[in-house]
Amino acid sequence: MQKPEPIIKPDAVFSVSDAAALLKGVVETAFPCIRIRGELSQITRASSGHMYMTIKDAGAAISVIIWRGTPVNFKLEDGLEVIVTGRLTTYPARSNYQIIVSEIEMAGVGAILKMLEERKRKLAAEGLFDASRKKPLPRLPRRIGVVTSPTGAAFQDIQNRLRERFPVHVILYPATVQGATAAAEVAAGIEYFNKAGNVDVIIVARGGGALEDLLPFSEEIVVRAAAASRIPLISGVGHEPDWMLIDFAADFRAPTPTGAAETVVPTKLSLFQDLDNLWHRLSGSFTARLTNARGRMDAITIKSPRQMIMERAQRLDDLGRSMDIIINAKFAAAHQKMDTAGSFPNILTARMAALNQAVAHMEQMLNSLSYKNVLARGYAIVRDDSGEIIGGAHTGRVPAEIEFADGVVKLQ
Repeated sequence: MQKPEPIIKPDAVFSVSDAAALLKGVVETAFPCIRIRGELSQITRASSGHMYMTIKDAGAAISVIIWRGTPVNFKLEDGLEVIVTGRLTTYPARSNYQIIVSEIEMAGVGAILKMLEERKRKLAAEGLFDASRKKPLPRLPRRIGVVTSPTGAAFQDIQNRLRERFPVHVILYPATVQGATAAAEVAAGIEYFNKAGNVDVIIVARGGGALEDLLPFSEEIVVRAAAASRIPLISGVGHEPDWMLIDFAADFRAPTPTGAAETVVPTKLSLFQDLDNLWHRLSGSFTARLTNARGRMDAITIKSPRQMIMERAQRLDDLGRSMDIIINAKFAAAHQKMDTAGSFPNILTARMAALNQAVAHMEQMLNSLSYKNVLARGYAIVRDDSGEIIGGAHTGRVPAEIEFADGVVKLQ
């Protein structure tokens, strides 16, 4: 860089405040707008909403101030490489210089992708991208809610494709799709349709653009709103290679806004084809059932009345023969029982003889055991006046009678 010419005389003497003011004017005049690339550190946010930080590289560091209200489209973190645009100035109270930022952007795609990857891991750990959260899309929605810019090409593409395929009622929630307020407006659109419940499916759409332009669709507020949506949500942001974090939280990811319109409704031709296929299946099934019914009817043989009477007569003959067999068997059993009853007197006589013989035998046994046989051998029985037997003289009882084999002698 060319060294500037001195603007003061060597012998001039200034007060501290004058020197500080002169230096401030020189710096602000020489650097009304400057772009600086570096790494952020020491980020703090004051209660007023202003942010203070340092931008540095390997050899130097400059203080940075971002006044409240300055648009910042991404989260500022220590170590993030950025490009700041602003004006250089000085702060006389601390004798340092600083840059007042009017615009800040990430330095290169690599830094953005790194930030998105870290955010993706964080949200995935919370379960916002789980497949179990995905809701099926309605087959034929009657009302479709679209969150996008009303003046962008994305909305026109969606309307045109819907008219071509299957015209339905479209409700637009206008939202900016680029800039500091885009993320909040897109999230508000998703929440509006869920609260109103006036649509069957939601499309969040934006046309293609640079990665920095698409960042609002990777902001946490948008991703969380998409994951929390009770209404099925389709993400149609950018082009085929573009993947934003809303794509992972949505129920379906379409490569483009036009692709979202194609996903949400079928073509009229495909519906006609589905109806034709259904008709062919129904008619084929009906024809097959008629054929089967005709075959069953053909298999039925109608007999003549004569044949039916002959079959009934044959059945009666069979029944008669069966009855004869059963009756004859019954008669034979009855005759056998009668023959058995006829032989009962003989059986009774034999039984009585056996009983008489048994009685005689018992009589013999009783006689052999009777005391009279003992008396017949010369013995006698002495009884007292009460009829009890006197067993010996030691009893002291007086005999009253003596029984012999041939009689009883009374004693006086």
